[in-house]
Amino acid sequence: MADPNEILDDEQQPEPVADPDEAGAPETVDEEVPAVEGEPAEEVPAVDEPVVHELAVEEVAAGEAAAENVPPVEEPNTKNWFIIHTYSGFEQKVADSLRTRAQAFGFNDSIGQILIPTEEVVELRNGKKVTSKRLLYPGYVLVEMEMNDALWHEVKNTPRVTGFVGGGNSPVPLTPDEVNSVLYRQASSAERPRPKLTFEKNENVKIVDGPFMNFSGKIDEVNADRNTLRVLVTIFGRQTPVELDFLQVEKM
Repeated sequence: MADPNEILDDEQQPEPVADPDEAGAPETVDEEVPAVEGEPAEEVPAVDEPVVHELAVEEVAAGEAAAENVPPVEEPNTKNWFIIHTYSGFEQKVADSLRTRAQAFGFNDSIGQILIPTEEVVELRNGKKVTSKRLLYPGYVLVEMEMNDALWHEVKNTPRVTGFVGGGNSPVPLTPDEVNSVLYRQASSAERPRPKLTFEKNENVKIVDGPFMNFSGKIDEVNADRNTLRVLVTIFGRQTPVELDFLQVEKM
């Protein structure tokens, strides 16, 4: 039997199929795909990070600041004010002795403030106003203390102390109103000094300042709120009322 390849001539022979491995495959080129105008380019998703809420941070900061500003809890004050009677003129020495004895005998914590009430007073000297301090209650000292039998004994035995005012072995403390009254008078006198001298009606005085200086007269009225006096002065044989300041007269 004849070979089929021999029957077909050369022109009718099918062309051989090229081997892709031998001819070489065309190279593939990655081309950038142009972004369509108006559409956002795809973004690479970022790695998740912990979200910190600003409100939570502010609350923590506010809490820390509040904790720092919280005042310490104060212990209740169990001390009361008492009046101690002393030798006149030894008020300051008694106050110093109490502080010294409190440290020496171990009752320093039981004693608070020690007060010698004073006030600012003004007087006229050689035509000039002079301000000085005056004891409000000569012979008395105010002491803030936590009273007990042992402390009562130690304070009472302080040199130049004659005892507590009122109550014997159980002295009565001052009320808050009484303490505030003393403190207010002391503070107000610093702003507006009081006249050093006090006067009464019908007292004879000599005028030492003003247009009626060197005249004498009798006090007809005392105005303690304004620190003024109405003095009856004899001028040309007639009594004439003259209003004067406390500092303009002196007792005869």
